[in-house]
Amino acid sequence: MEQVKKIFARFDLQQYVVYVGFLLIFLYFAVTLHDDGFLTQRNLTNIVLQTAPATIMAIGLVFVLSAREIDLSFGSIVAVAALSAAVVMQEYNMFLGIAAGLGVGLAIGLFNGVLVAYLRLPSFLVTLATMGLFAGVARTLTNLRSIPVIDSGFTGFFGAGSFLGVPSLVWWSFGAVIVGHYIYRETRFGAHVLATGDNARAAQVSGIKVPRIRVAVLALSGVCAGLAGLLYAGRLQAAKYTLGETDLMTVIAAVIVGGTLLSGGKGTVIGALVGSLLMGMLNNGLILQGLSVSDQMIVRGIIILVAVAVSLRDTNH
Repeated sequence: MEQVKKIFARFDLQQYVVYVGFLLIFLYFAVTLHDDGFLTQRNLTNIVLQTAPATIMAIGLVFVLSAREIDLSFGSIVAVAALSAAVVMQEYNMFLGIAAGLGVGLAIGLFNGVLVAYLRLPSFLVTLATMGLFAGVARTLTNLRSIPVIDSGFTGFFGAGSFLGVPSLVWWSFGAVIVGHYIYRETRFGAHVLATGDNARAAQVSGIKVPRIRVAVLALSGVCAGLAGLLYAGRLQAAKYTLGETDLMTVIAAVIVGGTLLSGGKGTVIGALVGSLLMGMLNNGLILQGLSVSDQMIVRGIIILVAVAVSLRDTNH
């Protein structure tokens, strides 16, 4: 009996909860919604397509949380980036539109990073303020109008197209996960991010330029949000100020459920991918079950509470 207790004491529940949860939720919907088309190839593909932008944003947030910071502004960056790209493409071409979308994301991320790293303002308050600021910018940028995206090259590359029979959004999603996982696990930058989140003072003493790391992770989050904005614009063939509005809760839930600690120093890009797919599958299944939007929000809130509880348990041990 003592041996069993020791095994469970060493078992890292937080590390595996997302995979167990994903499997259990999948099996539940597979059984209860078998006659409603949940298991069809089209529906499962749609889940992956719908979660692609959230997965991209989740990758950026993994780096931010691992450095013991927070970014609440990425939803607003999505809208501003998509609108900027759409407006520029109307006047110029696809390449300048892409540069505008990614450039806006990078600029806002750098702005957040400089305020946090060099003015030493709390990232929670900084990104809360810029979330509201750029949500307002998105609304005034086009006077609440939707901007159509008619460039077939852009929509094919970022949303509606496919390569080797696989939708472009799937390529973007898994390509970003592979690159993000490699940077996070195999590069000096990734190691410095983890060291900063684990103990910023010790990291500074060891020679890591902590302010630069903080700027870099928030800039990376901005770029990921900018890319998500391009994916939304490509898939919907339009840009609107409401893009990204409902993603904050979903992305944070995906990252926390996926195994990244709120307290910094530990995270997983692969877990964020599974967490994102889990949240997408959950939304899809609840819609097929006929639940209202408010009921879906309640379920997501419960999942976040459970994930945070497990995260804090892991930290305290």
